[in-house]
Amino acid sequence: MREFYIINGEAYVGGRFEKTALRVLDGKVFLCRGEVPAGAECVDASGRKIVPGFIDIHTHGAVGVDVNGASAEDLKKIGRFFAGNGTTSWLMSVLTDTKEQTERCIDQFLAVDASAHDSAQLLGIHLEGPFLAKEYKGAMPEHLLRKPDAALVLEYQNRAQGNIRYMTVSPEVERAVDLIPELTAQGIVTAIGHSGADYATSMAAIRAGAACSTHTCNAMRLLHQHEPAILGAALESDIYCEMICDGFHLHPGIVRLLWKVKGPRRLIAITDSIMAAGLPDGFYHLGVNEVVVKDSDAKLVSDGTRAGSTLNQNRALKNILKFTGRPLEEVLPVFTENPARLIGVWDRKGSISDGKDADLVMLDDDLNVAGVFLCGVRFGGADV
Repeated sequence: MREFYIINGEAYVGGRFEKTALRVLDGKVFLCRGEVPAGAECVDASGRKIVPGFIDIHTHGAVGVDVNGASAEDLKKIGRFFAGNGTTSWLMSVLTDTKEQTERCIDQFLAVDASAHDSAQLLGIHLEGPFLAKEYKGAMPEHLLRKPDAALVLEYQNRAQGNIRYMTVSPEVERAVDLIPELTAQGIVTAIGHSGADYATSMAAIRAGAACSTHTCNAMRLLHQHEPAILGAALESDIYCEMICDGFHLHPGIVRLLWKVKGPRRLIAITDSIMAAGLPDGFYHLGVNEVVVKDSDAKLVSDGTRAGSTLNQNRALKNILKFTGRPLEEVLPVFTENPARLIGVWDRKGSISDGKDADLVMLDDDLNVAGVFLCGVRFGGADV
């Protein structure tokens, strides 16, 4: 039985920071009610804020690894990069690809050793496509887009042993709205995006169970006073909205607008990062696409379409604080609680609460990551 205490820090508990010790026991965290036992093993967090680990539900890679071509060890490499930036768990986002390559991605996910706690925990798979609208395909290969097929998804889900947690579909594609309840029955949360759907169709998708908007405002039909379209439906309804807050995908004014319209309990900070994250400008790929990164902004070589980001969640946190002027206490759920609730892991992730996984991030005064615990194991080689 492994037990230690984190002392002298300010822990984010119940939506506010409080000076309290945390007890970590067998990978779970507990609030310390009373004195720390004499002689107990302790980690001194003086001058640090202790927050729940960040959760990234939409990312395609980092540090030279593209999810669509990654091996199990490559996925661990991505996870180590994420952990160093405060992300303690994530979904691997599989870009629209061939059936064979998608199945390979699923197999590599299953081959990841999740017991070591030496990288951010891979919680499941996000399928971004293939049931998407070609007019808003973004970086998706058009020839691989197809009409919804519940049998295909079930085949993928069976192969993944139930680990496909999240899927992006375009509501206007034939039979897409009818597919959503079937995805729900398979344990898959549906997001709507890559779409030019009108307002009525988008609302129909939401009534059918769609729960989130994929990279809101990007690769989707925008708001018009006579035709609110998919963006209007996302803003008016209570679904979650993903945001890429790198300063390229969304103007700071749009981030502030989303904040006012949706509120901090309905927004989710994602990176949508590609293999170039953590690396310098240059040429990379995203699935089958060639990508050029200049001044940290990633675009397709073929036509200049923006193609994911080079963002990490620690930088996204600083950006949102800068863009909105909101306090850290209000912003943190966008990285923790909200994604955990959306993908169904709130019972064990997303907050510092008794009995939850000890996924903890220590932030210094400049909000840089000063320490990370993955299910109670200190990341970076140094044990407690």
